[in-house]
Amino acid sequence: MDAATEATRSLRGLSSELTARVPQLLEAMRTVGAGLELHVTLDRIVETAAELADARYAAIGIIDEAREGLSDFVTYGVTPRQHERIGALPDGHKGLLGALIHDPKPLRLDDLTQDARSAGFPPGHPPMRTFLGVPIRVQGDIFGNLYLTEKRDGGVFSEEDLHMVRVLATEAGIAIGNARLHAATRQRERWIDGSVAVTTELLAGSDVDDALAVVAEQARKLADSAAGIVLLPDEAGGLEIVAVSADEPAGIMGTQIPNDSPVVEQLLAGEPVFVDDSATDPRMVTDVAQRFGPSMMLPLKSGGRVLGTLSTPRARGARPFTAAERTLATQFAAQAALALVLADAQRDRERLAVYEDRDRIARDLHDLVIQRLFATGMILESAQRRTIVPEVAHGVGKAVDELDVTIQEIRTAIFALQQGPAEAPSGLRTRVLREIGTAAVPLGFQPSAGFIGAVDSRVGELTGKNLIAALREALSNAFRHSQASRIEVVVDATIRLPDGTDGVRLTVADDGIGIPDSGRRSGLKNLANRAESLGGSSTYGPGLGDGGTGTTVRWEAPL
Repeated sequence: MDAATEATRSLRGLSSELTARVPQLLEAMRTVGAGLELHVTLDRIVETAAELADARYAAIGIIDEAREGLSDFVTYGVTPRQHERIGALPDGHKGLLGALIHDPKPLRLDDLTQDARSAGFPPGHPPMRTFLGVPIRVQGDIFGNLYLTEKRDGGVFSEEDLHMVRVLATEAGIAIGNARLHAATRQRERWIDGSVAVTTELLAGSDVDDALAVVAEQARKLADSAAGIVLLPDEAGGLEIVAVSADEPAGIMGTQIPNDSPVVEQLLAGEPVFVDDSATDPRMVTDVAQRFGPSMMLPLKSGGRVLGTLSTPRARGARPFTAAERTLATQFAAQAALALVLADAQRDRERLAVYEDRDRIARDLHDLVIQRLFATGMILESAQRRTIVPEVAHGVGKAVDELDVTIQEIRTAIFALQQGPAEAPSGLRTRVLREIGTAAVPLGFQPSAGFIGAVDSRVGELTGKNLIAALREALSNAFRHSQASRIEVVVDATIRLPDGTDGVRLTVADDGIGIPDSGRRSGLKNLANRAESLGGSSTYGPGLGDGGTGTTVRWEAPL
């Protein structure tokens, strides 16, 4: 309150009229100082200032970080209809508003239209003549300017009005400082909570693709951006978009930034890139960049190793990122990178445990189950030779044939269980069978698989990679939630999507308990987001059980 007290002392010795208005000033100061929300505080300041000086209109112009214009403009007295007629708010680059930015001193004018610095008004702007401008300082720095126009009684602003508004501006600076401190604290809390949420989700056991999707979604939410995008290094030395969170993700997934792009070298070196307008910046060479405005591109860096890049672009014309937002986002990216490393290490440990378990199961199947089935087959063949009843001989022979088929299927399962991660061929059919074989261990049974069309040759690499991730998600959901005893997987590369393009459909159906009315839907949401990012869709419906019990997931995407 020292600044406000000092400003009030300046009223001593002034006119009796001004002295009589001191109670009104003190009430105005009390009103301005109430509350901690920044925009609520600004609205209260302009309204209180207008009442104190008996002005028809009031406004606060907030100076941008470059100190060259206005980043925001808060008004009082201008109706929504007038705002609509006026159009864009002033940017402070010219006119009296610009003059006060570069020369922040109190200014009182009887007729602003006659001032040489005036730039006039846009069409639809209400007429204004009398003018009073006072700078607002927050902790010694210029925050913006308080403007008042049009004395209600038709007169001009007096020296007393100027003194009163200057005192109010001092108190306003204190109130704004408190509100900004509160807003900064709340903002830091949000980013910290977001980092905790990402770490918790990643360490909960999600696969790599889902982990990256979580990072993209949380970053988009915290940065108040139009999209959250994760890019990873590709084989050509550039960057490829592998995870997207956006209202309209189509056409973004799979986009590549070539290695000769000016931003790639900087990002892979671990340095952040901040762009004021992605659509016009010459460094942004992809078609995706044309959709967005201000953007932060932050390296996902941990222990000197760059895992990838996190991008949070805002819509075209949106406000730029502040210095505080850039700092918080950079810290979030570092925390997310660390969480990705820890999650990857945890998945490696879990994967090793699964492979050890698969080796044990494969040995048991080979050494015990197959040997017993062979012995049973030999006993049946011996009984078949001894029987003299043709029907019995035929039935026993059929049973022996079924045992041979079962032994072959078990051998196939053993081969799948013993196959290491580096041994998987690149064909989509084989990758699907391998995922099914891996899922058979926790499920306790082998899901069936079917293929329609030339799956390996027709389905592209990007779609195939996402189809495998969708299959893994669907099988994981079935294992964790469905309590199923039968699962059927079908990959159909001959379908037509609703827009007429060729596509592939993954169908995963089970006979479990179905999807409950309440509970989390994160798995289904992940499937939908992955399909939509490619221009496809994901739906679910009744399953394989009696009366449609269970769940059928249908995931579609262009070839």
